[in-house]
Amino acid sequence: MTMSAGWYLRRLSRMRPREVGGRVGDAVRRRRWRSTRPDCPSVTGTRFTAVLPAGTIAAVPPDAAKRLIAEADRLMAGHAEYFGVDRDDLADPDWWYDPKTGRRAPWGYAFDVPYRNEAAVGDIKQIWELSRHQYLTVLAAAYAITGDERYAERVAAHLRSWWAANPPLRGVHWISGIELGIRLLSWVWIRRLLDGWPGAAGLFEGNPVAVNQIWHHQRWLAAFPSRGSSANNHVIAEAAGQFAAACAFGWFPSSARWRADALRSLERHLRGNTFGSGLNRELATEYHGLVLELGLAAVAEADAAGRPVPASIRLVLLRMTDALAAIVDSRLRPPRQGDADDGHGLVVDGTGTDRWASLLATGDAVFGRLDWWPAVTGTDVRTPLLAALIRPTAPAVSRPASRPAHFADAGMTILRGPAEIWCRCDGGPHGFLSIAAHAHADALSVEVRHDGVDVLADPGTFCYHGQPEWRQYFRSTLGHNTLQLDGGDQSVSGGPFLWTRHARSNVLVADTSGASDGGTARWCAEHDGYQRSVHRRRVDLTAASQELRVVDEVRGPRRAVHLAFHLGPAIAADLVGNRAVLTWTRDGEDRSAALDLPGQLCWRAHRGESDPPLGWYSAGFGRKEPTTTLIGTGFADGAEGFTTVLRFRG
Repeated sequence: MTMSAGWYLRRLSRMRPREVGGRVGDAVRRRRWRSTRPDCPSVTGTRFTAVLPAGTIAAVPPDAAKRLIAEADRLMAGHAEYFGVDRDDLADPDWWYDPKTGRRAPWGYAFDVPYRNEAAVGDIKQIWELSRHQYLTVLAAAYAITGDERYAERVAAHLRSWWAANPPLRGVHWISGIELGIRLLSWVWIRRLLDGWPGAAGLFEGNPVAVNQIWHHQRWLAAFPSRGSSANNHVIAEAAGQFAAACAFGWFPSSARWRADALRSLERHLRGNTFGSGLNRELATEYHGLVLELGLAAVAEADAAGRPVPASIRLVLLRMTDALAAIVDSRLRPPRQGDADDGHGLVVDGTGTDRWASLLATGDAVFGRLDWWPAVTGTDVRTPLLAALIRPTAPAVSRPASRPAHFADAGMTILRGPAEIWCRCDGGPHGFLSIAAHAHADALSVEVRHDGVDVLADPGTFCYHGQPEWRQYFRSTLGHNTLQLDGGDQSVSGGPFLWTRHARSNVLVADTSGASDGGTARWCAEHDGYQRSVHRRRVDLTAASQELRVVDEVRGPRRAVHLAFHLGPAIAADLVGNRAVLTWTRDGEDRSAALDLPGQLCWRAHRGESDPPLGWYSAGFGRKEPTTTLIGTGFADGAEGFTTVLRFRG
């Protein structure tokens, strides 16, 4: 995918003058850096002191350690999977190779590499992911737990290989700040986890190549921060990585300035990226997890180095943790909302570890759990490591006395019913900042689960670059459980990470208390994304009958309607007329529900169609599988609404 002149004009139109000026300065700096590459200042007597406290590794639960070591052994054998693509070359990786397309990124000055052009570079996510070095933090953690030097030696060999293949400002790994920030954070933890290995100092502080890389990474981040309309989760990763490195590797004349600047940026953007309720403003749940992980990792470095951080940072992280505890379902799964690219801030766990349970466990250790928090029964490696460094804090602020269900600023409402019925209703802003980069055109969509199983599902994300028709589908209005008019999206896309017009939603009713005592919980909202028409949706969840009723109204002129309901991949559907019988299995038990669809519309089931895409579910980035989507077509003339009833059977 390459960007046209029109895209650049649309992107420019979403910037304010200050951002434009900053980007012009960046462009000038990039030209100057092409021919001027200063040497890292010489440093002597450097030591790494941000080590884990004694006894930390002993606190790692045995089952979590077992999963980690199993993952490390797979990596040692050269095997891994990234975004649905199996790799068997990790024993000696090619850092510029994309196994998905078979292409290898070109060499050259970093800012000349056309990284958005898959035909020239390959899938950039596939290339970048390995070089975040989070698989090396897993190997380093395996060394810390077992003392087996094979893990440490593999880490050292791969770091030396990467440093040799990727000199400063050369190639694809010097293009994006989020990659540099996360990589620095990985290096800090690698050094910490290898501290007992005799070769650790010689790999890092005693290695001029490593010191040079660390300095150039921080110089880059100080020069090219994400700006203005791009100051989303990327700037958090940049600031967290810069701050962590300046604390743990504070060996340079500029370290104090870098540390102070990064901390100011982190504090400002953590607040800016987070609603007062604690939900992430991008309204993309996986980025809520990423930002929370990055923030916790940064505070861990501050506390390990004895550096004070503003109380506002801990407060934002506390609110984010409480919000996460509030929105998860009975199986600790949060909403599937907005973009998701499987990005993590710090990885030291094996496959099978629950990311969200891990974050709640860390929140419990650092802030203390509230009585209404869901129970966390799983274990992980990361929690005892972070908890050993982060100073436990009980901020002098009020926390929710009961489980919140309506987040007015984010427009998210969770309706809960008996038999673990969970329903997310979306009446919030379209996205964050002027481009809303990670938003989907999903206003008034619903997401329904039964005991953690997706029944009416948010289909996910699947891809970012290289497959524009799939990118468009997974973020489209038709790709969500909501209503489409005249075949168009509620919000107008200007490119894969750019929205030029945003639908505005307004929640009219959010009464979440009814279902808990056997009554009815209610939600109602509307949006103005369709010019000349207003879409209003009402959702009622009645506890006694285990019934979810959705009523859609369109106020305005007669228009063509597509009403979509996307079923989860575990759901089998038998559609006859306007009734679908849904069946699935959970923990060996057969479950079922009846979905009565509006009779005014003509209903058809779609599954795994590609031209155009329809009937797909993406469980993770780069992966998709066929699922059933029910589409009703007809016309809305304002005379009556469309009523859909989902009844769960006991």
